[in-house]
Amino acid sequence: MNVVVRRVGPEAADDVLAVVRQAFGARPDLDPPADAEGDTPETIAADLAAYGGLLATLDGRPVGTVLFKPLPEAFYLRRFGVVPDVQGYGVAGALVEGAVDAAIGHTCMGVLAREELPETVAFWERHGFEEAERRSPYVELRRPLPTTYDAPDAESMRAVGARVAAGLRAGDLVVLTGELGAGKTTFTQGLGEGLGVRGGVTSPTFVIARVHPSLVEGPDLVHVDAYRLGGIEELDDLDLDTSLDTAVTVVEWGAGLAEGLSEQRLDVVITRALADEVGTDDADPRRVELRRVV
Repeated sequence: MNVVVRRVGPEAADDVLAVVRQAFGARPDLDPPADAEGDTPETIAADLAAYGGLLATLDGRPVGTVLFKPLPEAFYLRRFGVVPDVQGYGVAGALVEGAVDAAIGHTCMGVLAREELPETVAFWERHGFEEAERRSPYVELRRPLPTTYDAPDAESMRAVGARVAAGLRAGDLVVLTGELGAGKTTFTQGLGEGLGVRGGVTSPTFVIARVHPSLVEGPDLVHVDAYRLGGIEELDDLDLDTSLDTAVTVVEWGAGLAEGLSEQRLDVVITRALADEVGTDDADPRRVELRRVV
């Protein structure tokens, strides 16, 4: 059997709600009742429109889901559930892995579990979560997430970009910072590969901005080089607002300029280690630091 996990938005509200009702309906009665009992197609669609989520299918059948709610203190998982008859097929583990990719750039991932469900608490603990706080009847568990990745060569830099792409969706803004030659365009190439967009990603210096359409019915990639822009007014002249909601927008040299495009963004800072810092003449590894602003 083939488990597939994919990012979804409000278009998947009916499938997500069907899974939530099956998964939470199979749990014992709780006092107070689980919030999921009050879910409707409209509330699920609103949550998915705001933050997105995951839908897991098994041989094409919707069988698992999780909703996201990123906050400054943690990337929270909500409505995590798997329909009862497919538990044990690896669906829950695949959802956790997908959530880790979606949470990239956050320092930790959080979830609330009920005290009355010790097996649920144990599941999260097996997946690296630890109790952070207990507010009866809830137990909050958190899992730390990496925010720094080493990229010793171009191939690994592209791999980091592709991994970041797995956590992006339409409307996301990525602000890239790093000195000349640090690997910003190489990172964006991996991002484009991960998003499945058309056209090879190259430095947009001479055209300032390029649009790479999606080949997989996902968001387009808008690649901007702000190096020669004189200020926020010239960035506004690019009219990026028309694509911000439907594309992933990556702005090189965007620090101090691009933050005004969106209240939420992913800051990516690429630094280079000088040869004398690593003790060899030819080594020039890069380090990629990620930070979500929500």
